[in-house]
Amino acid sequence: MYTVAVIGAGKIGEVLLSGLVKAGWPVDQIVATARREERAEQLRNRYGIRVLDNAEAVAAADVVAIAVKPQDAGALMAELGPQIPAGKLVISLCAGLPTGFFTKWLADGTPVVRVMTNTPALVDEAMTAISAGPHATAHHLGIAEELFSPLGRTIRVPESQQDAVTALSGSGPAYFYFLVEAMTDAGILLGLPRQVAHDLIVQTAIGSAIMLRDSGEHPVKLREAVTSPAGTTISAIRELENHGVRAAFLAALEAARDRAKEIADQAS
Repeated sequence: MYTVAVIGAGKIGEVLLSGLVKAGWPVDQIVATARREERAEQLRNRYGIRVLDNAEAVAAADVVAIAVKPQDAGALMAELGPQIPAGKLVISLCAGLPTGFFTKWLADGTPVVRVMTNTPALVDEAMTAISAGPHATAHHLGIAEELFSPLGRTIRVPESQQDAVTALSGSGPAYFYFLVEAMTDAGILLGLPRQVAHDLIVQTAIGSAIMLRDSGEHPVKLREAVTSPAGTTISAIRELENHGVRAAFLAALEAARDRAKEIADQAS
């Protein structure tokens, strides 16, 4: 196994730490960095790992995972870039930042892999997209998959698709929570207690997602199986179409993709 350094163990960085520990990765082969000492102590107590300063973490690691906020990545790479040997794999979890952003700070030939995961990693149900940057080979992609497969599913995509991935699955959990919130309010409007409405919607969402995953059927076919002629479901779907819900989702995901591009432009 490789020694992995998570640089900037905030929310997403801790997701990776937690997944590695739960998967049985030796804790003496996991290191992390944190800005505040109280955060560092929290990570030591929670996972039994070493929390070092940035330079020490990079020196100790075979794989360097950058998990800071995109706006902080430039200052970090100006500090760390010269300290990372060309043979070490750099993995970026910074939303919106292309691998080219990192290669300009690194020694020529340093492999960089771009990763976009999401918060269901906390329950081992993440969707993680992995892309090779310059100098990254199938071997490096395999290492990234080894690190992130304990968190859920992984998929390889061309880096040109990563902004779309960010919009669709990186931000995707928020859309579902927003939908559940709206449906819960509707259930209350229809006379149900909040907890009853919540439980009905959550289990319906879980069951529907499992059917989508396991049946192999197109979502249209599954929807049609619920939609009887002149029934309740088609009346509801007509109102969703009348209110432009489908168009709103298209516009929302385009806005998220465009924001990812803006983040990259601002960081360059």
